[in-house]
Amino acid sequence: MKQVFYEKISGLIGSILIAVFVLGLAESISSGAAGFWGGLPFWVICFVVLPLVFYDFWDSCLRKKK
Repeated sequence: MKQVFYEKISGLIGSILIAVFVLGLAESISSGAAGFWGGLPFWVICFVVLPLVFYDFWDSCLRKKK
């Protein structure tokens, strides 16, 4: 039981840290020399990849396995 709980907590913390890092990087790129239009492709990539990260967290930690 403890291992399942630790797996859920560490998966949630890891997913949140990845999201904060990637979104912070995207914001930094957009506000820097690249400007909004230069950073827009990275924002699009972020909003495509981050749902995949959270889906993997759900699939590996939260979904009921048969």
